[in-house]
Amino acid sequence: MRWPRKNDARSIEQRREAMGVTDGLVTSIDLEPFAGAAESLVGVAVIPVSAAPVEIELGSYVLTDDGAVEETGRATETVHVPLAHTEGGLTASMTRGALAAGAIRTYVLHDRITRASCFVCANAGEAVALARWIDAELPAMRAWLESSNDASLSTRAKLRGVKTHVVGPMCHVLWQWTTGDAVGPNMMTRNSYALNMGYVMERAPHKPERAVLEANMGGDKKPSAEYFQSGHGKTVLAEAFLSDEQIRRVLRTTAADLEALSWAGTHGAVASGMQSVAFTPASAIAAIYTATGQDIGMVGTSSMAQGTGRRVEGGLQATIRFGGLEVGTVGGGTTLPSARDWLASIDCAGPGKVYRFAQIVAAAALCLEISASAAMATAGSENFFKAHHERGGLR
Repeated sequence: MRWPRKNDARSIEQRREAMGVTDGLVTSIDLEPFAGAAESLVGVAVIPVSAAPVEIELGSYVLTDDGAVEETGRATETVHVPLAHTEGGLTASMTRGALAAGAIRTYVLHDRITRASCFVCANAGEAVALARWIDAELPAMRAWLESSNDASLSTRAKLRGVKTHVVGPMCHVLWQWTTGDAVGPNMMTRNSYALNMGYVMERAPHKPERAVLEANMGGDKKPSAEYFQSGHGKTVLAEAFLSDEQIRRVLRTTAADLEALSWAGTHGAVASGMQSVAFTPASAIAAIYTATGQDIGMVGTSSMAQGTGRRVEGGLQATIRFGGLEVGTVGGGTTLPSARDWLASIDCAGPGKVYRFAQIVAAAALCLEISASAAMATAGSENFFKAHHERGGLR
């Protein structure tokens, strides 16, 4: 049969018949709310959602006119973080880490999302001249975008900066944007394309031979040193103090053992060339993203993190830094029924909530880091082994 492409009821039914999927839970849900989210719909995936209570000292933040993130206040509350996953032990481990940590302090440091374009010039000299011209044209480019009547442009995506990098005849350009409460890849892509084709290609002193909208200098949906350092999304820091008593009673290890694990793990990361120095942030990021309608493909970059563990008087200071959490509370998958409900359950649905959500993600990930690290820090990593042995499924 010819594969139907539409998402009307008849096309959905034809695809299901071709696949032999005509009955059961995954086909019993009304698909109309999902029709705009994915092509060639046939059903839904049902994933269990659990929750971990995490106490967080959250900052309130606003984006200033010049694109800086400004803190306006702080408050502590317990957030029941929704986690969609099938990874046995993840929720229990995060809950244990939260219990040991007490109130986790979170900070939003930076907000930028980027599109890495490239202009291929006739020679290296023209590429160098183009880079210098683009750097100087930034204010004019901002004004051009703001005054444009092009209906394809996003008014929410604001051009905040540019970074150029010349390699041979290629001038790589990292356009830097803020996109409000949306993750913003569609917004910045539309505006970056307009800049490339309507401004640079038309006004550059020497017209480039070719423009490429995304040329990998950033590392879209791929781990990269650029994103690890300069961020791609919300740059967030989470910090906790683990008292010796909580480490002994809840985590069943010692601060000295945790510090020894941090030392060994950091050097192991260096030896392997890791662009992330942490234990298991991807598990926490993926579970929260799946529950709340985030772009799952962005787990690859969002989970790049740098954790630290430092012995201090009375316990251990533990932190984790995420260079770029690619999160949104409006648009995309956040509009789907279940995602919207889970976001609402933690007061993160809709405008004005994205910095709150980014901090919750970072705090939850730190809780999992604390617990998993503690299990690994025990003698011979016995507790880590036991957890996987007891919850490992198939024998």
